[in-house]
Amino acid sequence: MSDYVVSARKYRPETFESLIGQDNIAKTLKNSILRGQLAHAYLFCGPRGVGKTSTARIFAKTINCAHPGPDLEPCGECESCISFKEGRSYCIHELDAASNNGVDDIKNLMDQVQIPPQTGRYSVYIIDEVHMLSAAAFNAFLKTLEEPPAHAVFILATTEKHKILPTILSRCQIYDFNRISVNDMVEHLESVASKEHIDAEPEALTVIAQKADGGMRDALSIFDQVASFTNGHITYRSVIENLNVLDYEYYFKLTDFILENKVPECLLTFNDVLQKGFDGNHFITGLASHFRDLLVSHDPSTLPLLEAGASIRERYLAQAQKCTAPFLFKAMKLCNDCDLNYRVSKNKRLLIELTLIQLAQLTEPDTESEGRSPTQTLKPLFNQARPVQASQPAAQTSVASEPQPAYQPPQAAPAPPVHPNPMQKIDTGKKIPVMLSLIHI
Repeated sequence: MSDYVVSARKYRPETFESLIGQDNIAKTLKNSILRGQLAHAYLFCGPRGVGKTSTARIFAKTINCAHPGPDLEPCGECESCISFKEGRSYCIHELDAASNNGVDDIKNLMDQVQIPPQTGRYSVYIIDEVHMLSAAAFNAFLKTLEEPPAHAVFILATTEKHKILPTILSRCQIYDFNRISVNDMVEHLESVASKEHIDAEPEALTVIAQKADGGMRDALSIFDQVASFTNGHITYRSVIENLNVLDYEYYFKLTDFILENKVPECLLTFNDVLQKGFDGNHFITGLASHFRDLLVSHDPSTLPLLEAGASIRERYLAQAQKCTAPFLFKAMKLCNDCDLNYRVSKNKRLLIELTLIQLAQLTEPDTESEGRSPTQTLKPLFNQARPVQASQPAAQTSVASEPQPAYQPPQAAPAPPVHPNPMQKIDTGKKIPVMLSLIHI
């Protein structure tokens, strides 16, 4: 059997200096050791593969080291450091709560806590995946965690802090570990590649770092896989082929088609993506990320948010100049809506194709402001009669000489002249006043 060790174990951090992306936590722990202000319980929480257990081991070695360095790093030469490295330390204990989550396991731990350390100053108990403990185990552990012996230090590690009882959280110093940035992972992968004498392109390592999603352990595992696939010559093309990652070229080409309002070319590009075996949801989320990268490339102040290689970065900068900020806002919203509706859609392909059609119509001059579909003007089916304007009667005009309108509302009769004496004789041909007619009635 060969002595091969995977990179995630071979290059596991052994000092605070070798921790990746957790400088603030390392500084805080080193200062607490320097000032002699050690808590009896710590809680390390964060995503997987970001160094929680490694930090706990380094911290445990440092507080038990007989001759720590000036920068508070374990010496690696004293009996405590050597025994821990060889796996025979009696003052540093690790417990996997995923498989030892019962009340009996916690009772055995409580009995063990009472025994003082044989070498070193502290008995450190590292409980990994502590959120897997049962409710009864948490309650049994609560009293020991509240009043532990002076030589006992508990370090709890978990990926799901919300599952831990509030009574446990209130008795611990909580350290939230961050996801490791793409740039930090790329730098570490370059260091590992140089030590292993592996040729790796920066763009290929960037894809590996993005695929790892903030976990250094995942990035090193993917690195070993791709190194075996390429026989020690890692290229961008080999990485996307081995990891089944959609090439950047599809998104750049599709964005050009969208800007030129070429709907058929957009649909053909999407069909090519499906024929290569990629999922539609993976495609639309990747397109949304592409528009996001174009948006951060559009403004020099947000350019540091772009996580891409040197050559890909230049292409983003060039294509971002062709896009306007409102276009990118609308495109991201359309892709996000498509992603939200993808799971409940009965015809998933049609949903993405409709999104591509809407994206291709965003730059048309008659597009609505929301970025949905082009503005459509509905014409009436029947011609409506034009409204007739009331014409004022002109003086001394003949009725026969003027054209009669289609419809003319009745006009009120002119007011009769007022006479001082209603009994006065009225000329024939004139209308009888209203007052006189009432009298005769």
